[in-house]
Amino acid sequence: MKDLKAYIESGILELYVLGIASNEEVKEIELLAKIHPEIKNEIEAITTALRNEAKEKVSKPNATIKPMVRAILDFHERLKNGERIQTVPLLNENSKPSDYTNWLHRVDMVADDSDIYAKLLGVTPEAVTAIVWMKYGSPPETHAKEYERFLILQGTCDIVIDEKPFSLVPGNYMSIPLHSTHYVKVTSAIPCKVILQRVAA
Repeated sequence: MKDLKAYIESGILELYVLGIASNEEVKEIELLAKIHPEIKNEIEAITTALRNEAKEKVSKPNATIKPMVRAILDFHERLKNGERIQTVPLLNENSKPSDYTNWLHRVDMVADDSDIYAKLLGVTPEAVTAIVWMKYGSPPETHAKEYERFLILQGTCDIVIDEKPFSLVPGNYMSIPLHSTHYVKVTSAIPCKVILQRVAA
């Protein structure tokens, strides 16, 4: 081949790695890669670069998704085994832990060793209510169609709403406005245990 450098810089190897080169081009490139180590090395370099770029651009799933899926499965299993659905009080500024005594003193309402663990108390079209334990906190999120409300039961945390921190202790209530980016940072040595409620807007 007259000009190997020009061939490598033509962009055809990128098309090959992306799987969009023609059948004729694929045959030619694979033959040339056997003959010319420079082409084989360039294909490997392009593949590595594209993989690294893809890894950087793939966002991690929200850390709260897995605990909530587990909580839903657990709730369905409990209902299947005969648990009766109870009316869960809506959280508000006058709420107190004793409003949730029916659930808080149950032997099955305990956390495992996960960073975030949840147990559903009730699910209705109006609201989803859970007890949530967080060792470190929760990632940033924004809600457009539901209000998120917290009642702190144990431990302490900062809830940061649009970059403004609010320090909470047991007994404190907090409601997150719609369209506000917020996250939780646990500030106690023990996990922060909360009643979490998402109410339809």
